[in-house]
Amino acid sequence: MTDQDQSDFRERMTIVGELDAASFLPWIRRHAAKLGLAQAIAHTSPDRVELDITGPVELIDMMEIGCLLGPIDVWVETIHRTPIHGGAG
Repeated sequence: MTDQDQSDFRERMTIVGELDAASFLPWIRRHAAKLGLAQAIAHTSPDRVELDITGPVELIDMMEIGCLLGPIDVWVETIHRTPIHGGAG
């Protein structure tokens, strides 16, 4: 296992609020890419986005802050983070 593998975490980030998925999803993808995080959108609706995200916990923290401050046409009320266990190992 490499050092990078040891520092990567997988989490489900559930974002709740008034979300315009048409603009928010591309923004999420761009922001995750800028941070070097792997991401996959698991669910979208006007009031909830579920995002599976993988990377160093510090960068996932930065992603959370970015989503809270996100694009002007989105109002994020809360973000819940849940570890995803299992997978490669």
